[in-house]
Amino acid sequence: MLSVPSMDLSNLYRHSVFRSRSPGEAQKELDNAITRHQLRWSKGEVASALYRRDLRHISLMALRYGAEVEVRPDPFESFALVQMPLRGSVEIECDGISMTVESGEVAVLNPRKDVRLLWQPQCEQLILKIPLSLMQDEACNQCSTKSSKCGSSSTPCGLDSAFKLAPHLYAPWRILVQQLVTLLPDQSQPSVHQAWIEQMEKTVAQFLVRHQPSALNIPVAVSSKTTDSNKALLPLQDKLQQLEAYIKARLFAPISLADLARAAGVSPRTLHLLCHRHRGVAPMELLRNLRLDAARQRLLSERSSSVTD
Repeated sequence: MLSVPSMDLSNLYRHSVFRSRSPGEAQKELDNAITRHQLRWSKGEVASALYRRDLRHISLMALRYGAEVEVRPDPFESFALVQMPLRGSVEIECDGISMTVESGEVAVLNPRKDVRLLWQPQCEQLILKIPLSLMQDEACNQCSTKSSKCGSSSTPCGLDSAFKLAPHLYAPWRILVQQLVTLLPDQSQPSVHQAWIEQMEKTVAQFLVRHQPSALNIPVAVSSKTTDSNKALLPLQDKLQQLEAYIKARLFAPISLADLARAAGVSPRTLHLLCHRHRGVAPMELLRNLRLDAARQRLLSERSSSVTD
């Protein structure tokens, strides 16, 4: 059993849905538990497992794959997912927004078009599956332009496609989730009144809706003065272009791996993954190659220059 600070998930981990080392079985079980999706397995040994408990409307799950795996689910039609890695990390691309979610961080996904996730080896996540209707009700309650069409399929209230909670919200979020875990049905104890469980579920939905970037007037577009936390919203290609621009502006300066990661707005581990996947080399090799390219262009453009120069 795994846990993050100040959380006891034993009431969830006692209820196993499946454990398997078979990619095909994991695919089938997860299709039934969450939604239809494609899995593309990579490095590492498959050791998938799913634990799940349901409240009135919200489902709580702990999921792991073991190996690195790319997950491409169908766009969610009736629910949103909240993902919090208990260990490891996951890269998420959702409706053009890209983010890396590390252990203890919290991401909310409500894709309208497409979503892609890359789970790192040994990543395990605590996942909440929340009915979209519950999120929509809370969004309508805060909508400043409420009308008879508010919340309809043709005129939906604003729900962001994907976002990460701000770090100062992690502690209150863990408290809310811990309360949900405590409210899970237990045959050995008298059950809590269903009306109170429903109220807690509404509170969780309200917390997420009220703290999405659009509700806090935080722009998704990233400026040159963006903070490190907002850099995580840059599309992958923009991150790499930003990194390469940083290198080209400092061709003669000493640059470390940490400097490159800060310039891209990701962790060093994520930077390795991005560079290998999209450039075919490690970050420091990319740095060397860009400097060699610059030297080559100098030699071609200035005939008087020598290799030694």
